[in-house]
Amino acid sequence: MEFKKAAETDLEEIMRLVQSAVTHMNEAGIHQWDDIYPAKEDFLSDIKAGSLYKGSADGGIAVLFALNTCQDEAYLTADWSYTGTSFSVLHRLCVHPDFQHQGRAKETLDWIEAHLKARGVKAVRLDVFSENPYALRLYEKAGYRQTGTADWRKGRFYLMEKVL
Repeated sequence: MEFKKAAETDLEEIMRLVQSAVTHMNEAGIHQWDDIYPAKEDFLSDIKAGSLYKGSADGGIAVLFALNTCQDEAYLTADWSYTGTSFSVLHRLCVHPDFQHQGRAKETLDWIEAHLKARGVKAVRLDVFSENPYALRLYEKAGYRQTGTADWRKGRFYLMEKVL
């Protein structure tokens, strides 16, 4: 896959990817995303901030994610191993259903970690829906450790971290 920052011209394809993913998750009984979150405005804001990335394969967007330092207030209660200021937060990692079960999410995590290490970032933080077994398994196998919890509109989320 080729990774690069998403542009406003990608927005319609991004929203089609997200809608496909939401439908697929709902069919699997994972009610994590809906019409409220994530919204088109979330992705547009990420694009304008230069923090939305896409992974392209076979002529389309296969993977999408945001990388920045924005963290919800709930993150302040976590037991982070790395307590310095050189961290990034991974948001909205999403693999198009047509590209799932091909190692794309793992490939994306590997790219993210290498990209951040090259920039001197010391840790990655994220939150993962407690009822998404696929995401939980992905992060645990990749070496992320749970540091706390957050209870939001959709339920319990685990706060996770990997020190790079």
